[in-house]
Amino acid sequence: MNIKKIWLGLILLIPLLSQAGDKMQTFYDFNATNIIGETIPMSNYKGKVVLVVNVASKCGFTPQYEGLQKLYKTYKEQGLEILAFPCNQFKEQEPGTHKEIQNFCNVNYGVTFPLFEKIDVNGENTHPLYTFLKEEARGFMWTKSIKWNFTKFLIDRDGNVITRYGSSTKPDSIEEDIIKLLKEFVVNEG
Repeated sequence: MNIKKIWLGLILLIPLLSQAGDKMQTFYDFNATNIIGETIPMSNYKGKVVLVVNVASKCGFTPQYEGLQKLYKTYKEQGLEILAFPCNQFKEQEPGTHKEIQNFCNVNYGVTFPLFEKIDVNGENTHPLYTFLKEEARGFMWTKSIKWNFTKFLIDRDGNVITRYGSSTKPDSIEEDIIKLLKEFVVNEG
């Protein structure tokens, strides 16, 4: 019986040992194309607290743009970045071109935080950044898939994915978490 347990333990450890030599990916290892077609390395955001959000212009949660812009305006100078990734996978609620999306965000919500090109957040064409984010912070009942628009991922100044918020979580309700991460850096630097 003890030999069976030892073999079982070894069998379970082999995959972990084979991965031990693999380089762990971080948020900073990814690139994304912004809404005007420029490749942006996520390493540009080193030392920042980052909120990554999949967005849509024709969604019941679209008014969250207002709250996101308010957070950005309030905390940008302290090191907050908000990265918005339009996605048309949920009932085709982001059908516009990149130019139309950018115009919609500027005219209706005065968005000044970075907008990226339209991407897939689920399925075989999932953007590699979202594959990483979903692995690092699972959703409801530990699922990986994004359930809807305006799912948010909070990343600390070291590039660690801290948590994931569902679509119904309003930007003002995560303000305390953002403040905490912004302050942690100041304390650690002092």
